[in-house]
Amino acid sequence: MASSGNFCTFNSISKVGSITFSGGNTKSVHANNQASTIHDSTFDIPKTGKWYFECRFANNNTGGGLVSMFVLYDRATEYIGEGTFTNQGGNYITYYGYQNGIYIGSSLTNYTSNIGTQAGAIVGCAIDRDNNHMWVSVNNTWINGTPDFSDGTNKVASPTAGADYGLAFSGAGGSSSAFWICNFGQASDFLGTETAQGNADANGFGDFYYAPPSGYLGICSGNLPISADIDPAQTDNDIPQKQFNVLTYNASGGDSYTGLGFKPDLVWVKWRGGSQSHGIFDSSRGTSKVLNCDTQTAEATSSGLTSFDSDGYTMGNSYNQSGREYVGWCWRANGGVTSSNSDGATASVVQANTKSGFSIVTYTGFSGASGTSTVGHSLQKAPEFIITKSRNSDSRWWVQHVGLSAVTKTILLNSSAAEGDYSSYGTLSAPTSSVFSINGVEGIGGSARNYIAYVWHSVEGFSKFGKFEGNSNADGPFVYTGFRPRFFWIKEIDNADDWVAYDTARNTANTGSSKVLNFDNANAEDDSSGRTVDVLSNGFKIRTSNSTINASATYIYGAWGSVPFRYNNTF
Repeated sequence: MASSGNFCTFNSISKVGSITFSGGNTKSVHANNQASTIHDSTFDIPKTGKWYFECRFANNNTGGGLVSMFVLYDRATEYIGEGTFTNQGGNYITYYGYQNGIYIGSSLTNYTSNIGTQAGAIVGCAIDRDNNHMWVSVNNTWINGTPDFSDGTNKVASPTAGADYGLAFSGAGGSSSAFWICNFGQASDFLGTETAQGNADANGFGDFYYAPPSGYLGICSGNLPISADIDPAQTDNDIPQKQFNVLTYNASGGDSYTGLGFKPDLVWVKWRGGSQSHGIFDSSRGTSKVLNCDTQTAEATSSGLTSFDSDGYTMGNSYNQSGREYVGWCWRANGGVTSSNSDGATASVVQANTKSGFSIVTYTGFSGASGTSTVGHSLQKAPEFIITKSRNSDSRWWVQHVGLSAVTKTILLNSSAAEGDYSSYGTLSAPTSSVFSINGVEGIGGSARNYIAYVWHSVEGFSKFGKFEGNSNADGPFVYTGFRPRFFWIKEIDNADDWVAYDTARNTANTGSSKVLNFDNANAEDDSSGRTVDVLSNGFKIRTSNSTINASATYIYGAWGSVPFRYNNTF
């Protein structure tokens, strides 16, 4: 077998109910007479490409009473909790999804395979993310008829393009337990229960029991797609640490701070040890021009940041008092070089980094307190996280985010408030690959003010913006990002709660990260362990029932990485 890195497995830290894992987390045993669910696998189904995996189902229950399933679900629309399964008079494997994801049958009678009391059924799944097709087989018989993998003939579902699909595996035993053994390419003998067949994928990776369809790949780190713009195998300037990084330091007053690895264009500084506003500086507005995200105050000139340097930045005294510990979150745009953009109805001046999906946009709002317009951002994809602020007037900070409940909704960065709809000022539209929408709200586009916008979209293997559902449990949700986060924030949108920010420069251990800062206030860093998370190679896991990050509510998040999952200790 060719070198393929790590293969996908069950995610043992993301489950509900009584499940026992073994075989390197490739086998899951679901206890009898209990419903239980594995919420995740360790990889998402990549958004592009063609993928194949197998699972062996086994149960010795001759009395029926078993329903067991694997689920391909859209993370953005559904949190997979513990299932409730009823006696169907026999043993079934059912394949289906939720809400905006995949429905392969809306009930147990549609697209199911009755495998009776048979032990050892091997379920295959082929997913074409490029053309949005999916097929399912049982013992190499495709359940909807012979497929044509080139045109989607006899597919059982049409995955949503661009959706973040995770895998869930569920079981509910009758008089005996049920179990799955998964094979994403690691071993076709299914832990010694079958004779290995040795079928590799299209790249020569893996060991499958049945031959994958032509051109289909196993889900492993060696096959993971990753943006060439931030691929570590590319040039020195393309790796994630050259696009975003974090500095922590003990200030000496008026000195330069280095070790960033690039010249930053957005520097967000916070004193960790006490109450002082966040200081936000960018190279489009120029040095010493500061904004504070925890207040409504207009832009001020201060002795803050005095230069953007090749490996960091130089500070004056305002946000650099000797003996204080600071953190700086830093993004690279275009080295301070701006250009005019006329893509929107409102002209803008932009410096964009299309590799990392980040741009800094300045523009002038329109007269009046209502109406809509568009502003060009110079990125190549639709933004998913936009922060806007009026520079020359006191105004609130406004956020548009892909995880909010509707494109018309916004949320405040300088407040703990829940999301709101301000359509009375003009209805916002979804961003496009060229423009984002503004309305008459002071702080978004209202009045002829000078505005600043910080604009991001996700980049595979580097940055991620989305949402998740909390469960009010210390064994909280796992959030898949596809990289080890260097910096991430979380915000509840259903109710009032603080913005909570983590980074691995302040939280240096993988587990038990609890040092947090809040965007919406000037408070000192909190390390009370009440908001603990684990930072993992492929995302983060909530380890608290604290309502700030894990009530039974919806949360949005943003994350930037240091090492893509493909390269994070996988070879």
